[in-house]
Amino acid sequence: MIRWGWARTAAGRLRHGWRPVVEATLAATVAWFLAADLVGDPQPFFAPAAALIVLGQARGQRIRRAVEVVLGVTAGVLVADLVVQALGPRTTGTVFTVILLTVALAVTVGATGVTLVQAAVSALYLVAVPPPGDSLVPFRFVDALIGGAVAVVVSQLVVARRPLAPLTGEVRDTFDGLAGLVTEVADALDRHDSEAALAILERARGMDAAVDRLRDGVRAAGEALRLHVRRRRHLGRLESVDGALHQIDYVVRNVRVLARAGVTLSRLPTPPPPALGDVLRRLAGAVEAAGAALAADLDGAGAEADRHAERAERDALAAVRAAGRLYTPGGTLPLAMIVGQVRATAIDLLRGVGAEDDAAVLTRVDEALGLPGR
Repeated sequence: MIRWGWARTAAGRLRHGWRPVVEATLAATVAWFLAADLVGDPQPFFAPAAALIVLGQARGQRIRRAVEVVLGVTAGVLVADLVVQALGPRTTGTVFTVILLTVALAVTVGATGVTLVQAAVSALYLVAVPPPGDSLVPFRFVDALIGGAVAVVVSQLVVARRPLAPLTGEVRDTFDGLAGLVTEVADALDRHDSEAALAILERARGMDAAVDRLRDGVRAAGEALRLHVRRRRHLGRLESVDGALHQIDYVVRNVRVLARAGVTLSRLPTPPPPALGDVLRRLAGAVEAAGAALAADLDGAGAEADRHAERAERDALAAVRAAGRLYTPGGTLPLAMIVGQVRATAIDLLRGVGAEDDAAVLTRVDEALGLPGR
């Protein structure tokens, strides 16, 4: 049973992570072929190596990393060539001098970790594996150029037709996950189940990774659109998500605090108000609708996005109104915290999908909660 469980887990990882496997294999093979068979490099090591290094970077950073790899190889080869000619190859003094000068040069020009490492590795390889002739030194620069270019091209093959599709999927997954957590908190409070509430809190603590994936997705989508000239007009669609990232991050934090208050409330001897579950389910509907609005906006479906945004606003304000009726003077602190998080989540949802300024949003939410206006 254990072996079969491990096999199923491994198969699931491969099923969800097939893309990096295909990209790495294809890019390294194509880079080797171009460098060896078309360019004629007798030792085309750096072409597939550069391709793998570039693909190993986060989505949205691969063009920059491709340039850095080429620059790193160039700097390393230049330094190593001069030192090898002066001190000879394969000596301890040569290795010391080459690494010292290469790393110092990279640090001096403000190179990142990737450029610094690539420069040092390129230089060290040249010391350890001297070229069979004078032609190998320029080959290494060409190899790095080929590997970086192939990696960038291969990384865009899957998203060539719909460069915004991966980001749209991330938006839907993130908001669906948040809505699911809020609904589960409601279910746990209905059952007065502290163990379930604690398990929900643990999952809520892991939602920060979803925001990081969204940031990566925005960078990757921007990179993909800039590489597709005819689709650059769609760059404006990214503003809907990019501008909402702060609010999305706040919503994640609000849900985490709400889940923590749910744990405390579920441990009290007195059950929570029966209507609290309905409040949280209405809030979950607002979260789901907000995600649908952002996803539709990315798809270019403006009318659909407006309908979802209106539903998100309607459900969020309804949840705030119902939450305000639940809390009375003398109520428990955990209930007050949940009411406060319903208010905070509604504010951030409305900021994320609406065009109103902050003051207008705060006024509408506080009026729904029953707070006195200014």
